[in-house]
Amino acid sequence: MDEDLRERLRTAAASHRPDRARMLARIERGMTREPPARGARAPGMPMPWLRIAGATAAVCGVLTAGAFAVTSTGREEPQGGQRVAAGPASPAPAPSSPGRGVALPADKGPLWSDGSVDPNSNSYWAQSEVTVRTTRPLSGLTVELRIALNGGVNSTGSWRSLPERDFTASAREEDGFLVYRWNLKPGRSVPAGTHTFAGQYNHAEGDRGTERDDYTAHGQTSAEQTSVGGGFAETR
Repeated sequence: MDEDLRERLRTAAASHRPDRARMLARIERGMTREPPARGARAPGMPMPWLRIAGATAAVCGVLTAGAFAVTSTGREEPQGGQRVAAGPASPAPAPSSPGRGVALPADKGPLWSDGSVDPNSNSYWAQSEVTVRTTRPLSGLTVELRIALNGGVNSTGSWRSLPERDFTASAREEDGFLVYRWNLKPGRSVPAGTHTFAGQYNHAEGDRGTERDDYTAHGQTSAEQTSVGGGFAETR
């Protein structure tokens, strides 16, 4: 409350003059009024002495109102008022877990990777997929997928989500593995984003173990070389 408002309230309170004569006349009339006959008092009607006490209290209330107004306008705001403490900040969400088969997390370079078996694989055929995500364009990229030759494995094809004309692709048996390899051609580039490389193959009837299968991805940016790799947890 500013000082100007306080001063105006003080002035208004000091200038207030209650009509004492009118109030005293009302008290006197109440004291001299003829009381009703015994037993004729209406239910809930106060006794004469209660009317006198009520009038007296009203006068006292008016006389003290001015003093209260002057006193209250001079009251200052207490120092060091109570503050409501803010609740604790919400905890930051935990970072999501990296995909299966990640060798290097994303904060160690531009590449992230994951190895998985396509859920549409069956008891005779399977597709293993390598997912590569890069945060920066790549001027070089080689992806290698190795499928262990454990039970009638033979290639039925491969594909990649990037343009076919940008890569040379091969599939051959090497040292007990069926190896799929994709090499980015010179002068081509891989844009930032998520890209998939898949190898397809037949295998002996039943679930095929993938414990020995693995993959690697080697990328080249304008400033550095980086590599990721991992394995496959599912079995087919």
